[in-house]
Amino acid sequence: MNESSTGSEPLAPRVSRTALVAWHEAARRHGFERWLAAVAPRHGIEPESLEPASADASFRRYLRVQASKAPGGSLIVMDAPPPHEDVRPFVKVAGLAQAAGLNSPRVLESDEAQGFLLLTDLGRRSYLDALQGATAPEADRLMRAALAALVRWQAGVPADLLPRHDQALIESELALFPEWCVRREFGIEWNAAQQAAWKRITLLLAGSALAQPVVALHADFMPRNLMMCEPLPGIIDFQDAMAGALSYDLASLLRDAFLSWDEEQELDWGVRYWEAARRASLPVSADFGAFWQALEWMGLQRHLRVMGIFCRLKHRDGKAHYAGDLPRFFTYCTKVALRYAPLSPLLSLLEPMSGREVAAGFTF
Repeated sequence: MNESSTGSEPLAPRVSRTALVAWHEAARRHGFERWLAAVAPRHGIEPESLEPASADASFRRYLRVQASKAPGGSLIVMDAPPPHEDVRPFVKVAGLAQAAGLNSPRVLESDEAQGFLLLTDLGRRSYLDALQGATAPEADRLMRAALAALVRWQAGVPADLLPRHDQALIESELALFPEWCVRREFGIEWNAAQQAAWKRITLLLAGSALAQPVVALHADFMPRNLMMCEPLPGIIDFQDAMAGALSYDLASLLRDAFLSWDEEQELDWGVRYWEAARRASLPVSADFGAFWQALEWMGLQRHLRVMGIFCRLKHRDGKAHYAGDLPRFFTYCTKVALRYAPLSPLLSLLEPMSGREVAAGFTF
């Protein structure tokens, strides 16, 4: 099959202007090259410098290109192919984040129909890279900056302009766990009693989330999506922002998919956030214990959902490496289910899957 056949049929991976950027559809490659040629003169873009910057768990990918008129000498292109991705939420939330005074990418050029954006470049090094192996003082400095940015996000981004993280969405997210983790990854079929226990757990977790004050959620506020740039941190990957439970983003930050802390450190940063949020007049509970319980339940909900997503990435999308972090998530979930009696029925559902790591005491 050659590229002149229809322009929309899959091709063997073929390079664009450099040997580093592959395209699987001729029409998309041609559309991108026409778009880039049109915007290049305004920014001093050097098309031959195009190279991969990063990819995520979706169909989006990011390319870096040198640009003589850009303050840092480079810019980022988002390639988000319709109908799989829609760049409009990213454009909207980018504007809201900028208005709130946050360090997030600015949208310089957009072609919403084709799914191409040109963005400012926040650098090559993420918080995840920096925190792995960081000294305790350096980790504390970075995390305190992240907590301050989170408070600014929650205080400055209007929640009423974002879609709601409602009960139907929460239940659909949690349904990913039995579908993809329990059945597809572990080959387990729950009986009627186990399904009823799971239903009760999902209602408890949804109820806890929906009882919390509503703020703007980044919805993936974790070290991988925070960048090492000035001012700290740069914030990326916010296109799924919603309005929902106040503890959601803090739970994402403190109990990350790829990096974990001991509980004493989690509590220290949790208290610092709680105090800063109160000073900013955010609607946090006056009782830190109640706030922390809500955060733990919120983290449990998120971790169950993410385990489902990671297993779906493995079985549906061929991205098996994500499932390597399942032991971390089983440990998070087991700790919380052990701590709160209403959640204890979850333990018997997890035990057949949690494996030797949890049984032996998986350490972060």
